[in-house]
Amino acid sequence: MTFLRLALAAGLLAAPVAAHAADWTVDPGKSRIGFSGIQVGAPFKGRFTRYDAQISFDPQKPEAGRAVVLVDLTSAETGDKQRDEALPQADWFNASKDKQARFEATRFVAKGGDAYDAVGTLTIRGMRKDVTLPFRLTVSGGTAHAVGHLDLVRTDYGVGQGPWANDSMVALQVGVDIDVTANAKSGG
Repeated sequence: MTFLRLALAAGLLAAPVAAHAADWTVDPGKSRIGFSGIQVGAPFKGRFTRYDAQISFDPQKPEAGRAVVLVDLTSAETGDKQRDEALPQADWFNASKDKQARFEATRFVAKGGDAYDAVGTLTIRGMRKDVTLPFRLTVSGGTAHAVGHLDLVRTDYGVGQGPWANDSMVALQVGVDIDVTANAKSGG
């Protein structure tokens, strides 16, 4: 569902980092990975409550940055008990087989001003696709704040099997929203 796309948008967990990139620690109390979709004609929103992100990024040298975000697919919450119980099941995230979605940004591209793209891959249900997450970034002292949005097609990742494989009940397009606050690591 839409929850998959949120995982993409979250894209900020650091892999081995090139020199000149700064390391950041995400503040989970001030950050959110959200998603949105449409079910039976009614829009809904949700969020993932558990994720881990490591980010290595310097706005002065974005090409040296790397990020990896791991999202616990069992932590999807939409406020609808039936939907929340269905999402981890085999027809949707199949979390018993692969509990995490993984977004890995292999490079960042400056787009001018405070706009950037995180370019990398998103993997859900073992299906890996190239994605680009556009985001805006502000840095003040040792605190960075990134906000981004990405639209995905859930079936590109096998989300929605059997009767859910088309858009008759749940739209194929899912929005992923990130709102991440991170603090510079000491010595990083």
